[in-house]
Amino acid sequence: QVQLVESGGGLVQPGGSLRLSCAASGSIFSINAMGWYRQAPGKQRESVATITSGGTTNYVDSVKGRFTISRDNAKNTVYLQMNSLKPEDTAVYYCNARIATVRSPLREYEYWGQGTQVTVSS
Repeated sequence: QVQLVESGGGLVQPGGSLRLSCAASGSIFSINAMGWYRQAPGKQRESVATITSGGTTNYVDSVKGRFTISRDNAKNTVYLQMNSLKPEDTAVYYCNARIATVRSPLREYEYWGQGTQVTVSS
């Protein structure tokens, strides 16, 4: 059994910062790509940032220069540092990871966290 647990969401004023964390736990053999997605009310879920096991990152254009994704492989944790937040960043943020389990080490499955609310408002 694998779980992704997110933390760090909340209410922040425009221009402020938040740091999201997502820790994977359970019978993990290996973790490949990890990422953050978000879904605003009435909109489809979109990819915000991803990072490979080797550290290659990718960002949606709207957050480039403001958000930074990173990971600590020893802790099975991925982070999202969000600076210069805007009201349009308001959404539920979800952690995602492709994980091979101890029981099935040659096959990756996609796992999602429960989501954490980020609200940017004055």
